[in-house]
Amino acid sequence: MSQTRFVMLAMFLIAVGSPASAQSGYSVIAVTNGGTISGTVKWSGPEPRGLDVPANKDQAICDPESHKTINMERMVIGPDGGVANTIVYIKDIFHGKAMNLPEPRRSFDQKHCRYEPHILLVPQTAELTMKSSDAVLHTVHMDGAASFNVPFPFPDRVITRNMDTPGLVNLRCNGGHVWMNAEMMVVSHPYYAVTDLNGRFELTDVPPGNYEVVAWHEGWKVLGREDALDVFSQKTIQRAVFNEPKTWEQTVTVRAEETTVANFVISQK
Repeated sequence: MSQTRFVMLAMFLIAVGSPASAQSGYSVIAVTNGGTISGTVKWSGPEPRGLDVPANKDQAICDPESHKTINMERMVIGPDGGVANTIVYIKDIFHGKAMNLPEPRRSFDQKHCRYEPHILLVPQTAELTMKSSDAVLHTVHMDGAASFNVPFPFPDRVITRNMDTPGLVNLRCNGGHVWMNAEMMVVSHPYYAVTDLNGRFELTDVPPGNYEVVAWHEGWKVLGREDALDVFSQKTIQRAVFNEPKTWEQTVTVRAEETTVANFVISQK
């Protein structure tokens, strides 16, 4: 991470709090009369541009359909305006159901020089499972709440790492594939969800009460470029620098065995 980006991230976390690390002291209880929070995250206004980059390395694997460019997946808007890959979570909840985050969000594959999925949710102290389906060299570089540099010289070899500290982790490739990026939230409670292509989310078995619900997006505005090292070629390459994550909040009341709706609308503003 560049010094400028590190300072910006630190200022952001001081200002709004880390969505995962702010939570502590969560305890599991039997939730027999829980309610549900469901809703959507929608986009308003012109769609962001400039999120495609040239497929300038390992084209046969990274760009098998010869599109010539690759989208960095920083803003995925569905046909009805839903915003995918937004993390929605309950802020400051200290007791509730046991950790049951979906397994597909606890692991990723590197396929056609992309991280699948783009957004990860891993329980604190749990394992993150990683592999690469690509017959090219990838190196996963993590910074934030976890700091690892994991090479993948061979395809289909599974590697795991424990995620012990809650918070945000940035994933990038140090193998010259500058468009490869993903975000991982290491979390200490289960009330997190990731929106689908329609922008939909659902949080279930929530104890009745009043809560702050937060929609978190990684950010999509390109601020500039920074130098990065391709560890294999030892060449300096240019990588996009994005604005810091954005959050939107609203207060909801959850009633026993009822569904509460929380809809978010986000835009360039």
